[in-house]
Amino acid sequence: MQYSGRWRIAEMAMWDSDYLDMEVEAYIEIEPSGSGEFQFGLVFGQIDGEVVKDGKDERFEFTWDGNDENDPASGSGWLKLKDKNTMDGQIKFHQGDRSSLVAERIS
Repeated sequence: MQYSGRWRIAEMAMWDSDYLDMEVEAYIEIEPSGSGEFQFGLVFGQIDGEVVKDGKDERFEFTWDGNDENDPASGSGWLKLKDKNTMDGQIKFHQGDRSSLVAERIS
């Protein structure tokens, strides 16, 4: 699956780089099975996703469950390849914030 691997979250619309890398370098990791995890700032989540095709377009859509500053949190998101090493996307908190993001392939 072309979305699998470790990706550096390079930027997010709602949060600056100081927050993104507060605990660890912000990342998304996706396994070939569609499971994975992410962390940015004080937000950590486990991913359950799949590639969804719409005509010639496709994107990786996922739900997530985790925490935000040790409080339970969940939501959804999507990622779309711009090229083999860059993707755009969005992460949404259930009944809360949402932010666009740009990620770059690490491995």
